[in-house]
Amino acid sequence: MKVGIPREIMKNEKRVAATPQTVKQYIEKQGDAVFVQSGAGTGSNFSDADYETAGATILKDARELYERCDVILKVKEPLHNEETNQHELDMMREGQYLITFLHPASPGNHDMVDHMARRGVIGLTLDGVPRITRAQPLDALTSMSTCAGYKGVLMAADSLVKFMPQIFAPVGRIDPAKVLVVGTGVSGLQSIATAKRLGAVVHAADIRPDADEQARSLGAKTLDLGVPKEAAIGEGGYAKPLEESWLKHERDILAGHIGEYDIVVLSALVPGRMAPILVDEPMVKRMKTGSIVVDISVDQGGNCSLTETGEIINRHGVEIQGVKNIPGYLPESATKMFAQNVYNLFSYLHKDGGLHLDDNDEVCRSIIVTRGGDVVHEGTLEAMGRL
Repeated sequence: MKVGIPREIMKNEKRVAATPQTVKQYIEKQGDAVFVQSGAGTGSNFSDADYETAGATILKDARELYERCDVILKVKEPLHNEETNQHELDMMREGQYLITFLHPASPGNHDMVDHMARRGVIGLTLDGVPRITRAQPLDALTSMSTCAGYKGVLMAADSLVKFMPQIFAPVGRIDPAKVLVVGTGVSGLQSIATAKRLGAVVHAADIRPDADEQARSLGAKTLDLGVPKEAAIGEGGYAKPLEESWLKHERDILAGHIGEYDIVVLSALVPGRMAPILVDEPMVKRMKTGSIVVDISVDQGGNCSLTETGEIINRHGVEIQGVKNIPGYLPESATKMFAQNVYNLFSYLHKDGGLHLDDNDEVCRSIIVTRGGDVVHEGTLEAMGRL
């Protein structure tokens, strides 16, 4: 197969879908040819020469790369390419594979998903990889969640107008900042650990008892959200969608505490679904002037009703960060993790010189978004109101 690695075009996105090391793996282990767009790895500190040494062919024109390749590997969802004055999907053809983070359930991506289906592209989304033991090496979402949890707290700390740690100065003691992390999956746990390293007082909240226990193991105090275990825990121990009555109950409890915190990190996700709204406008109004909300869940719609995707805004004296590609601000480390996950998934699907999608395989069922001209991803169809 011919594998294409285009240069990412999303604003501030410096990651790339393959490293020179994984290029070697595609060529030597899978027997495939790899084409890399010139400059694709620059933001992650990989030069064209590095890729050529690994065996890749460097192409300057994105259109040629899309035309020549059977599989396109990207970091972020396809967008309009100003350089070619074409949408990336319009450079693709029927039966061509696209492997990337599509975040197809997010409302802002529904038109793109329909566009992909119309083009006949076979779209495979990395955020659909199930969190099961045998899929762990393929799980780019977990890898990127680690990056997002770490970098998200650093971004909030940079915007905060006070110290994070407790400070003793000639004028007396300055109390530490207080941080609340909502959703203690991979990104939330990394947020807790990072905030603790910076010296903040950290509280956490999650509807799953095991997640609460993990947060406490990192030194966070936890808030009891009062959601029963049977309503909270889905397949594989991950959060499942809550009925609106339980979401309201959860918001009511958070509303009673949210005014205490200087930073609120929102990282609650439901695999393959829209992120639940856990902080609404009345809750933001309760927060202290100068406090920060970092909505790490923005790629799946966000946990705050006021979040504007890709923007940093101020509402009611509170800064709400909706930065869309937080791991892209940590490009070297994020790329090394991401590229290996993508190769592992490619290798998992690679059989007899091509990609094989087995409908009886849980991994395949979870990642296929479009195929045969149709949208087939259950969570996406549900979010689109088509189920």
